[in-house]
Amino acid sequence: VQLVESGGGSVQAGGSLRLSCSASGSPLMPWGISVMGWYRQVPGQQREWVASIHASNTRKYSDTVSGRFTISRDNAKNTAYLQMNSLKPEDTAVYYCNVKGQKGGDYWGQGTQVTVSS
Repeated sequence: VQLVESGGGSVQAGGSLRLSCSASGSPLMPWGISVMGWYRQVPGQQREWVASIHASNTRKYSDTVSGRFTISRDNAKNTAYLQMNSLKPEDTAVYYCNVKGQKGGDYWGQGTQVTVSS
């Protein structure tokens, strides 16, 4: 399974970024993806969960991003998005996409850097 992330970059506090994660690969076929999620990690700290979206479109957010970030997915494209608004310097991290297959499997993207300056 290949996960291709894009959309990271540098932005000033209060700005917005949109991350994308496209999944492909035969282990996901034909049953598809169960959960798509985003995690983030700061050097020296543990990776933390940010948001996730189930195939049923149920969405969950960590308390630190709730109300500012929105996760969505396009099932036809096996792609997840993370719209990040009102960014804060403490949102600076490497953001990782995670995908869980309907029949098992847990896959990670390579990460994309998000830097928010004050």
